[in-house]
Formats: sequence, structure tokens, C-alpha cells
Amino acid sequence: MRTRPLKVALLGCGVVGSEVARIMTTHADDLAARIGAPIELAGVAVRRPSKVREGIPAELITTDATALVKRGDIDVVVEVIGGIEPARTLITTAFEHGASVVSANKALLAQDGAALHAAADENDKDLYYEAAVAGAIPLIRPLRESLAGDKVNRVLGIVNGTTNFILDKMDSTGAGYQEALDEATALGYAEADPTADVEGFDAAAKAAILAGIAFHTRVRLDDVHREGMTEVTAADFASAKEMGCTIKLLAICERSADGASVTARVHPAMIPLSHPLASVRGAYNAVFVESDAAGQLMFYGPGAGGAPTASAVLGDLVAVCRNRLNGATGPGESAYAALTVSPMGDVVTRYHISLDVADKPGVLAQVATVFAEHGVSIDTVRQQGRQDGDGEASLVVVTHRASDASLSGTVEALRKLDTVRGVASIMRVEGE
Repeated sequence: MRTRPLKVALLGCGVVGSEVARIMTTHADDLAARIGAPIELAGVAVRRPSKVREGIPAELITTDATALVKRGDIDVVVEVIGGIEPARTLITTAFEHGASVVSANKALLAQDGAALHAAADENDKDLYYEAAVAGAIPLIRPLRESLAGDKVNRVLGIVNGTTNFILDKMDSTGAGYQEALDEATALGYAEADPTADVEGFDAAAKAAILAGIAFHTRVRLDDVHREGMTEVTAADFASAKEMGCTIKLLAICERSADGASVTARVHPAMIPLSHPLASVRGAYNAVFVESDAAGQLMFYGPGAGGAPTASAVLGDLVAVCRNRLNGATGPGESAYAALTVSPMGDVVTRYHISLDVADKPGVLAQVATVFAEHGVSIDTVRQQGRQDGDGEASLVVVTHRASDASLSGTVEALRKLDTVRGVASIMRVEGE
């Protein structure tokens, strides 16, 4: 074993960063044996230097992250500060000054992954980011390496623990959205401002990363169709149960039937209770991968939290350090396929539409005519009059597979009917 340690700079020492530092210290001997050389925490860049950080010597703490990554003797920079800037500049500066990088920054990778990979390649350095998607779950490396000889056709997953906790609580207890969100916040699963989670921004960034790797195509955050789950109601769950389904916020990345294009999207969807993703409870994550040769694979586990995410960071750190010792680099960006990223309108799936309509004869015929005129075939219809005597009824339509553009045109036309008082809910049906 080489005795000179590999030096590691840590950018950020919050929930994840502090766990990374702790594991590096407590498992130092094991990590050294696995790498073939000891690793040394050479500096920790933070915003609040006065905060007590147990187990980290005060002399390692600095507020000058730029100076830390420019030192020249740093072998690996671990970036866990998040956000776009200064993370982007710090990472590119690290490459320029001889360090490889391990990152957990999904937002940055989804927005500027191609530029970061190019900077890593230009400087012959590694860029690893297993922790950017699904926490502790090994997912990026299997897609990038284990399935490198296969053709991935679809990636379907629950990649945000906060939203899964909320939807699971609504499903199992009948709670409304706000009640379930309040419980998630009290338990620490939701941030004080949960917008990134509940509006799907977090999941969309992860979808962009997954799609890019799975389909060897550059997919940016702007390419991902995104819908949040704040409008999901108890009534939606009641309808899902009648269909033998539940509701999940899904990230879906898929190759078109002709293989010439891909789509990436995040939105709530009904999935059959028989689907493996339907049984993912609480704040857990799971990703279902479908490929030509391997068939169907599912990756499951804790998708967030300090220790689980640090586990993924340390796995990358070991791999990068091994590469460093061997004078090599690992897999970089693979975007050779350069497939077209199609708009949401091209997506084909089934739909569950709930309408508030006038409770009188002929309404169903009018609604069915609108669906037919837009080429959307109806699978089932359920109509139920209301007991409040307001002259309205609920009409639930489940379609066969149709394009999102056709469904959008159908809904727009339905809203113009005098007999349709409102479109209460539109939910895609996936996983069948």
C-alpha cells in the first residue's frame, strides 16, 4: 500500500458533508485498504466557520473555497454545497488545478452536465455523481457501467422521498394534501419551503440525469416536462382505488417505439397495485429499469438523508481514488446517440379524467363525441349523481392509450361544452 495519503477537499459540511467527514474518519483504515492508499481530509470549506463541527479539526475549516480547490495538492474535491453557483465555478476550477470531483449536485448536473464533463475530459480528470440521484441507491453506476452493453428502453421511478411520503400518507389514511404535508414537515421529511419537492423540480433534475445516461443522449432540465402533485386530492385516491391503483409522483424516461427519440417527464400518475413501485412506502425511493437483454430491474432504498447520501459519495470517492492511483479515469459522458428529445405532446399513455357535468340526459353522448372527434378512444365511463341535489353529476372517463397532444385537445374542447361545469382532475395511468 502506498503510504502517501490522497488528499480530499470537502466543499460543504451540512447534513451530508458532516457525514462524509465522519465516515472518512471512523472508517479510515477500511477505506485505505479498499483504495490502496490512505485518504486525508485536507480542508473543509464552509459558510459559517464559528459553528462547532464535531470530529473536524478547526485548522481544516475555511471560508475560502476557491483557495482550497486551487491548492494544487488536492487529489479529489467532494462538492456537497448544492446550487448552481459557486458550485459550478469551484468544480471547473478544481479540474483546472489537478483534482477530480465527486458531486451530489443534481441541479447543476441537470443544467450543465455536458459542460462539466467537457471540463473533466479536457483536464483528464474524473467527475462522479452517484449521490445526485436517489441517495444511497446504486443507480447511476449500474446504468453507466453494468448496463453499458445493453439497450435501456425505459426508466420509471420514485426519486423524491418527500413526495412519496405525502402521497403514501394520503393513500393509507385518507388525509388531504395539506395535512399530509404538515406531517412530513413535522417529521423532517419536508423542508420549510417544500416547493422544489412538491412541484417536481427535484425529480425533474434527476430525470434529466437518468435519461442522459440511460439513452446516451444529452438531456437538460429544460427538456423535462414537469408537473407537481399539490392538486392531488382524496377524491383522486378514491378513484385510483376503484381502478386497483394508487398514485405516485413518477419520473419517466423512455425511448420511442422507433428508437429515434426520447422523452423525460415528471408528474403524478396512477399505477396498478400489482406494479412493484406501488408498494414503495414512506420516504423511500425506487427506480424500475427496462432493457432489451436484462429485462426488468428494480433498485430500491433510502433516497435521501445524511448517512445514505454520504454512502453514495464515499462509494464514488473510493472509485475516483483508485483511478487516481492507477493513473486512469473512469467513464465520462456518453452522448454518442444524440437522440431527439421529443415534447410532451408526443407521449402516449392512458388517462383518467374526472368531470363535473350537468345531471341530465344526453351529457354522456356529448362527452363521448368530443373524445371521438379528437381520436381518443374511451375504455370505461362511470357516472354518479350527487346527493346534494345541485343538478350536477361526476363523470369519470378512463381512456385507451392516446397522445398527450390529443388528450389536451380533448380537454380543451370539453371545457367549452355547456354541460361540462368543470374538469376536476386529469391523471395519467402508467405502469401497465
